[in-house]
Amino acid sequence: MLPLLPLSFVYCFISSMRKLLCKKRDFGVAVVSVGNLVAGGSGKSPFVIELAKRYKDAAIVLRGYRRESQGTLVVSRRGEILCDVKESGDEAVMMAKALPKATVIVSEDRAKGIEEAKRLGADIVFLDDAFHKCYKKFDIVIDVDTPNPFCLPLGAYRLPRFFLRYADLVVQEGKDFKRKVTIQNPTAKMVLISAIANPKRLLPFIPKNTPYYFFPDHHYFSKSEIEAIIQKEHPTSLLVTAKDIVKLQKFGYPLSLLQLQLDIKEEIFLKIDEYKRNYYAKKDANSPDPS
Repeated sequence: MLPLLPLSFVYCFISSMRKLLCKKRDFGVAVVSVGNLVAGGSGKSPFVIELAKRYKDAAIVLRGYRRESQGTLVVSRRGEILCDVKESGDEAVMMAKALPKATVIVSEDRAKGIEEAKRLGADIVFLDDAFHKCYKKFDIVIDVDTPNPFCLPLGAYRLPRFFLRYADLVVQEGKDFKRKVTIQNPTAKMVLISAIANPKRLLPFIPKNTPYYFFPDHHYFSKSEIEAIIQKEHPTSLLVTAKDIVKLQKFGYPLSLLQLQLDIKEEIFLKIDEYKRNYYAKKDANSPDPS
């Protein structure tokens, strides 16, 4: 543990300087980021989904972690999925299926993703995990309590906790939003299979004594892996999340969906509406008079 302490301080210093000294880029479109200070799952993706549902011409831009493509890729336009899950990544397809009115784009370069969203007519762009990016945006940070206060690699923090003061809005689960979990198509003997970050958070929502098998985050399942579980457990269906189902449907096994929705306080939507309204009002005021 002690050998990692100097590396942790170096990581904190470099990430802090990048955040403090950068010049923010304005893309000419309202941008809302949902991020956090720690590495790992904190509910960012379902939070983005619930926010984007409220808007007619919204786009979501995310990295597309562990996808088999590169560059900027339009995953969906108004619910029409335009690529394979391995090209886009599992989270992008999950979002596309959940947001039939929105556009979903993946890009390692978020700036190029935002520009593409703007070109396609979006008037509000949601970024999944972009608090560290140096853009003009409305920053929502999900504050996750963790006992280890150090930065990577010793702890989980990507930025020190004092950076919460730079967020436009800090939210906490249980206070500002709550999880609502239902099981769609439940069967008599289910087995939980999941490849999400921190999968143990699913356990309180599944029936007692349900067997479970966890894989690394974003894992692409093979038929042999699933067949081995079926041969051992003999389930009547596989219980999976929305992120996992997009990778398991192709195998043809009976699936039950552990459906997660977030109940977000109305005040948060009102703050986003106010930001969007003020952004475009200021933009129009600064535009040159055509006369």
